[in-house]
Amino acid sequence: MSRNTSTLIGFGAVLSWALLALLSVQSGKVPPFQLTAMTFFLGGLVGMGSWLWRPQGVAALKQDWRVWLHGVAGLFLYHATYFAAISQAPAIEVSLIAYLWPLFIVVLSVLLLGESMEWNHVAGVVLGLMGAFLVITRGDTSALLPALTTGHLLAFACAFIWSIYSVLARRFKGVPSDAVTGFCLATAALSLACHLVFETTVWPATALQWLAILVLGVFPLGLGFYAWDHGMKHGDIMVLGALSYATPILSTLVLLAAGLTAPHWSILLACVLVVGGALLAAKDLVFGRQDRLGKEG
Repeated sequence: MSRNTSTLIGFGAVLSWALLALLSVQSGKVPPFQLTAMTFFLGGLVGMGSWLWRPQGVAALKQDWRVWLHGVAGLFLYHATYFAAISQAPAIEVSLIAYLWPLFIVVLSVLLLGESMEWNHVAGVVLGLMGAFLVITRGDTSALLPALTTGHLLAFACAFIWSIYSVLARRFKGVPSDAVTGFCLATAALSLACHLVFETTVWPATALQWLAILVLGVFPLGLGFYAWDHGMKHGDIMVLGALSYATPILSTLVLLAAGLTAPHWSILLACVLVVGGALLAAKDLVFGRQDRLGKEG
């Protein structure tokens, strides 16, 4: 499979994640750990289902402990934190803050590839953070401290966790994406244990909530994981980082279309700042890598 194709497969995950915030909200009052357990179990079933015609895929579960630590810790910590954040802060704000991870992927990839940190990387990070703070305060900077909640801080943690998980995946390039099935099932088990200890079980109250959880587990948190893992390992990591900047915009548009947030000038400006900062950070690297991508594809 060519590098171009692998990059496009990774981008498919980015498109699916635009639905993450909407589906999380539509899942109702299911506690974060319970929701994580339910959706990751479904994501694991997606991989197991493919083994019916690909029985060799199960062999990918036999991996070094470091591979398992990377996969399970990344998936469990990010999504448990994300679901917790979205239960404590408005979905639009959590979505935009959490989706600073593409910006951090670009910066971490520079370090991973041995590139120097240039002015545009620093400026890009600053613009992205400005956008995140803008959407929290809705343009009223005097309300910055009162506006910061635990949900917002958890959203920032999400951005760091996912960017570190994604960049480190490059170090395990030889591990088949079938191993993600095991990561999903292990994450579901850990989440179930945490749920039984810390939470009270709350089942979805309507058919719509059940449907949202089903789609959440099979699509963004199922197929999306496998696609992202393949793209980060075999595609162009810098181009994928740049393409990922479409996610916060698409996620915001989905929430607006669903009527879950009201239009506001600060949301538009925050989107411009986050995307503009991300593109600025990737300016030289993305265009340079795209030229080589075309030659290698």
